[in-house]
Amino acid sequence: MSRDTLVSFEGVVKSFGSFVAVQRLDFEIKKGEFLAIMGSSGCGKTTTLRMLAGLEAPTEGVIKLSGKPINELPTWSRDTPMVWQSLALFPFLNVRENVEFALKMRGVGKAERRCRAEQWLDRMQIAEFSERNISQLSGGQRQRVALARSLVVEPEILLLDEPLSALDAALKVRMQSVLKNLQRETGITFVYVTHSQSEAFSMADRVVIMSRGVIEQIGTPQEIYRTPGTRFVAEFLGSSNIFQGTLVRGDRGGAALDTPLGRFETGAEPGARLGATATMTVLDTKTHLAAKKPDHARNVLPVRMIGEEFVGATATIYLETAGGQEIRVQKGHDELADLPLEIGRELFVHWEPADGHVITDA
Repeated sequence: MSRDTLVSFEGVVKSFGSFVAVQRLDFEIKKGEFLAIMGSSGCGKTTTLRMLAGLEAPTEGVIKLSGKPINELPTWSRDTPMVWQSLALFPFLNVRENVEFALKMRGVGKAERRCRAEQWLDRMQIAEFSERNISQLSGGQRQRVALARSLVVEPEILLLDEPLSALDAALKVRMQSVLKNLQRETGITFVYVTHSQSEAFSMADRVVIMSRGVIEQIGTPQEIYRTPGTRFVAEFLGSSNIFQGTLVRGDRGGAALDTPLGRFETGAEPGARLGATATMTVLDTKTHLAAKKPDHARNVLPVRMIGEEFVGATATIYLETAGGQEIRVQKGHDELADLPLEIGRELFVHWEPADGHVITDA
């Protein structure tokens, strides 16, 4: 375990009867980082968080906090407060009393806990609501109360279980900024569980992607986005066009992928397990669109336009190959202005070999 490690999962398994929810986790959480754990429902992300919080006990393996095993420690002895999806605020206490609650449970005197609570309410920009009932607050204000209540005890680590899921889109974006700024300012380690790619990738220093109780990939948002480690990750992110085939030697040196759609040159090294079944991913932002077959492009595929979607200054064009595989191209409006974009129109997609990321199947 490295010196900057705060939490380590060592061979951790969690079973509920015959169902294995988490299968042998081995990973570390660094001091002062914002770590997001993401995946679809049932992937094991919330179970992992609950084991760290002490709400579930591992069936096998050890969880360590600051190098010390915490499997046997009760929840209240771990110093791992959690912000819940439901927020779990006390309706019978006002805003300030909610924030003071954890300090009161720790035996902090009345004057000190009031002072510390008011400092955090001021920091969260909700000091004016300190005497209000929780029912009188908006969703965003309740969110800030829940954060203040957890952070007022100045923990080493804060656990967050999909805390923004109930907020509308605009408020969610604002709260993402609040959370990230708080984490940077305090230096507290945040462990954030979500199913939302936009939340994880906009806030986290590192992201853990899980599927069926297994970690598929850990890395920075940039690493995972540009170089997904498995086909599952590429499909889960939904930002790449995916081709399956066999790695062969390329016509111009290097490697190529033989697929049912043709041979495509890749950025893989020429000796990279030639003959192996592999997956190639090409980001939709790196996939280009043309009205006529480009003369000098090395990877070209004829397609038919089947749809389009506009979000702000970006357009996503949906296309289909003769065999029925969907291809996406995402560009700014200016880049598409001269193209005949009509449903049913025959077009060509193309990309550079260096933009094809190869995943060799195990």
